[in-house]
Amino acid sequence: MKCRIKWLDHMSFVGESGSGHSVVMDGAPEAGGRNLGIRPMEMLLLGLGGCTAFDVVSILHKSRQRISDCEVEIAAERAAEVPKVFTSIHVHFIVSGRDLDTTKVSKAVSLSADKYCSASRMLEKAATITHDFEIVNLD
Repeated sequence: MKCRIKWLDHMSFVGESGSGHSVVMDGAPEAGGRNLGIRPMEMLLLGLGGCTAFDVVSILHKSRQRISDCEVEIAAERAAEVPKVFTSIHVHFIVSGRDLDTTKVSKAVSLSADKYCSASRMLEKAATITHDFEIVNLD
């Protein structure tokens, strides 16, 4: 896997993935940015959210759950001093569908967190990561 980051101007950068997609990253105005894009540390949380959501949706499909939506909300705390690493991360899943089995949703979340999500496994070396979920039954 490869990617490329190119400085645009001020504190703006474009990230180009090996799969051909791009994203703009920028800093806050107080850090010399112009608020034109997502912050790099936010990108880490989005990567975590996407990675774990991918797992949960895949596991639930394989267990024949009739899901219609999966949202992941992430709240994180960072250290006060440089390097301002994440110290705690909470991942909250909102899974919607018909006749969803609480045990299967719980198992999907746990399997992602404990086994499959590469991003979770890497970030847990620096931060305490917790997970929970809610089910929205559309019956």
